[in-house]
Amino acid sequence: MSLKHTLLIVDDVPENIDVIRDTLKDDYRMIATTRGEKAFQLACKKKPDLILLDIMMPDVDGYTVCKKLKTDERTSDIPIFFTTALNSEADETKGLSLGAADYITKPFCMPIVRERIRSQLELKEHRDRLEDLVDKRTYELSESQKQIIYRLSLASEYRDPETGSHIKRMSHYCQLLFKHIGRSDKECERILHASPMHDVGKIGIPDSILLKPGKLTNEEFETMKQHTTIGKRILSGQDPSGKEVLPSVDSPLIEMAISIAHTHHEKWDGTGYPNKLRKTDIPIEGRIAALSDVFDALTSERPYKKAWPVEEALEEILKLKEKSFDPDLVKIFEEIFSEILIVKSRFSDKQ
Repeated sequence: MSLKHTLLIVDDVPENIDVIRDTLKDDYRMIATTRGEKAFQLACKKKPDLILLDIMMPDVDGYTVCKKLKTDERTSDIPIFFTTALNSEADETKGLSLGAADYITKPFCMPIVRERIRSQLELKEHRDRLEDLVDKRTYELSESQKQIIYRLSLASEYRDPETGSHIKRMSHYCQLLFKHIGRSDKECERILHASPMHDVGKIGIPDSILLKPGKLTNEEFETMKQHTTIGKRILSGQDPSGKEVLPSVDSPLIEMAISIAHTHHEKWDGTGYPNKLRKTDIPIEGRIAALSDVFDALTSERPYKKAWPVEEALEEILKLKEKSFDPDLVKIFEEIFSEILIVKSRFSDKQ
């Protein structure tokens, strides 16, 4: 080993610590304590590669220390060897059930202890390499999914070139709202990358309707409404009839994109489409996308209308709470309105 691993030795008898130190000093760096509570603090601070932990200690016993170490994400992956005079089957079973990697009884046979430590550290290194490979592969798959989503978003822009900046603003509005309702960073990133797909179904809408400069007729509007179902089918790998032609994908990102595409025109009072869902029957990501989409549509210029001033658009959003929008989300939207305007300026149509 080119770099020495670090061992944390925890034993209330200093002579036991000395025996281990003297035997292993050429192979490992070592830190030690005679107190159980101090052991946890050292493990968090020093991040040892392996812990040799006595069970019978006066302040906190080894079982309690082990349980604490294994339930804290900072220390849960550190291998623990119990080193103890307790040699009953019940004691060993209890120690291993708490997550210890090994159970060594006193008096020590130090050559055996040395080999067990070496084997465990080799196993840990191998496990860490595998985890790194899995993390790398997971990251690559996630990035591939994001690239596919953005390319589908570009396909929408080919049909309606005015949607490019709209997609950027709308997705960042969604991310902000997710953040302020307390969702995790991972979930906030997920909605940022999933929401650009909200209008992908417009690929299936005829140009005569999609690009019409004036108001749609009732019949044309019914056709336009189909873009929610078309979007769901595209992202679900279904053909125009709804028949599955591609295998389903186990991806939280794709699942959220499907949900948003299908539900971002549902309304809080049940008058939306395609399924007239009401209130919390509408997925949270659909409710957030609906609010973000409408605000950006109101404040954007189109061939058939001028952009609303942002203050008037906010007033309209407030009027539509409990009708079109989740009132709790509207309240948050109003509270973070200054952040919303920063996003709007950052991704303006003039850029």
